[in-house]
Amino acid sequence: MKVSKISLALALALSPGALHAQGTPVVVPGGDIPKSYTPIAAETDFDRREVKIPMRDGVKLHTIILVPKGAANAPILMDRTPYNATARSTRSTSGKMINALPFENEEFVRNGYIIVWQDTRGKFKSEGDYTMIMPAAGPLNPTGVDHATDAYDTIAWLVDKANLPEGNGRVGMIGSSYEGYTTASALLNPHPALRAAAPESPIIDGWMGDDWFHHGAFRQLMLGFVAMQSGDKAFAATPPHGSGDDYHVFREAGSAGDWARARGFDQLPAWKRIVANPEYNQTWSGQALDKLLAANPSDVPTLWVQPFWDQEDSYGAITAFEALRKAGKTGNNHIILGPWFHSQINRSAGGRSTGAFNWSSDTVADYWKKMILPFFNQHLKDGPPANMPVATAYNTGEDKWEKLKAWPLACESGCPAPLTPIYLAAEGGLSFKPGAAGEDSYVSDPAKPVPFLPRPFSMQKSVYTPEWPVWLVSDQRHADGRPDVMTYATEVLTRPVRVSGAPIAEIVARTTGTDGDFVVKVIDVFPQENETNPKMAGYELPISLDIFRGRYRNSFARPTAIPKGKTQTYKFRLPTVNHVFQPGHRIMVQIQSSLFPLYDRNPQTFVPNIFNAKKDDYKAATVTLERGAAGTRIWLPVVSVDQSAMMAE
Repeated sequence: MKVSKISLALALALSPGALHAQGTPVVVPGGDIPKSYTPIAAETDFDRREVKIPMRDGVKLHTIILVPKGAANAPILMDRTPYNATARSTRSTSGKMINALPFENEEFVRNGYIIVWQDTRGKFKSEGDYTMIMPAAGPLNPTGVDHATDAYDTIAWLVDKANLPEGNGRVGMIGSSYEGYTTASALLNPHPALRAAAPESPIIDGWMGDDWFHHGAFRQLMLGFVAMQSGDKAFAATPPHGSGDDYHVFREAGSAGDWARARGFDQLPAWKRIVANPEYNQTWSGQALDKLLAANPSDVPTLWVQPFWDQEDSYGAITAFEALRKAGKTGNNHIILGPWFHSQINRSAGGRSTGAFNWSSDTVADYWKKMILPFFNQHLKDGPPANMPVATAYNTGEDKWEKLKAWPLACESGCPAPLTPIYLAAEGGLSFKPGAAGEDSYVSDPAKPVPFLPRPFSMQKSVYTPEWPVWLVSDQRHADGRPDVMTYATEVLTRPVRVSGAPIAEIVARTTGTDGDFVVKVIDVFPQENETNPKMAGYELPISLDIFRGRYRNSFARPTAIPKGKTQTYKFRLPTVNHVFQPGHRIMVQIQSSLFPLYDRNPQTFVPNIFNAKKDDYKAATVTLERGAAGTRIWLPVVSVDQSAMMAE
């Protein structure tokens, strides 16, 4: 019998000795992908530890701790995030701590801090159930645990020398957006070792003016975030809507509810909760942190951070700051008002500009080196006094930082100055003196809503869309001149006009519809000629802008139809400003009834729930603005240009 060379080679290969010589089996149970993997540099100047910290209910939260080698008696800085602590804490795999951590940790690393990042309950590697905005323990949350208790339990673990012997027993918290919300939440029940906090652009009230609604108008471009954040323990895929033009996509879909239902949002408990609660009922007011903080004020030194042009959370920080100071906590609450968009402070590049506007200094570097670091060093390291004033505010008209003894400088009551009305005038005029009674009308058509940015625009890539972060400083000439945008402007100013506080819109109008929205923009119109920088010639810079849903004119909790043809008053607060209109500029006000597709369309027919509005509900309406002493006016926080008496040392 002949044996082929192939058969002989195969027999030799399968012999026990040959198997041993060839090594261990290649295919093994579990495959080649481990449960976890973190690249480690061969040489590092820090220790990176991953631990599971137990909470009072037994749930364990995934926590990353980075400790400088040789650290002793070091302060601890913590950020609690739903955005993946592993990714958030890893800028690179460098062996140098300052390069391994994200930009916002740099100054703290230089100053010897221990840095802590933690996945919030139910997200990524942390155990437990996730609620998109978890209310404080109480009527809306019967579990007995919340972000306050989780922060408390985490801090208790961190200051135990058995767990972190290198720490000095003092913890600070910081974070932006949702991370600002978790930071602010920790102030409801602060652990004694929590010695300082800096909530940056925190989500404080998602209905009144942060992520989900503004005065009842739904921010439908946040729909992708709802899916991404609540559709999976990690990040869920966002529903596709193309990269063409969201204006077309959302208009063709009908209501925001129709758009969401067509993309499977009814699978998401968070979305169903939003749809079921379009008005400001206990579901929203019961979780508003400004109210909870004012009812349970802490003594923790807190530095609230509010960008002037925050396109996502323009309401929370300034409102919480004001509520706490009104509650008597004036010595430990401070505010920073910067010339930034949302979370711009956490970007290594960009502190010298915001959109088309350039600043005389690197405002982001100023923030970290001259404000945040001294504040935390004082309270966590016994450093020299940071001498934080009540307010550190950028003057966006004179391009400089100001340290102020009070904030706001003008308001309805209790401020150094009252608000000053500026009135609509005939032929598109705007004046600090009321003119004769009159009226101006425009047709608001849901089939042709006013775009918030020039078309086309797509949020398919969410915050990575270049136009999105800086849209609040975008030139409003794209809307000026539309027949459904009423534009009013002063004569060219011959002297500067300073505004420092929150403007209040008071719209006096009637409509042929039974519902409707009002958008008000306060704008600085630049001179029509600028040979040095031609693109800025005639630029219409919005310094304060917001929307109000008319059904809530009498009550945010109990919406009512607008009586056809009857004059009604719509009064609402606009975002905070600290600005000087310079000579040669004009003050402009634009009023319109849509801001699409950022906000959902109002059908202008009163329906119980706009999320469920039908195609036939969307109808054009004629809106008439009344002018004169009893007519529409914007209450501006006008103060003296010379504020030297209000400057802190």
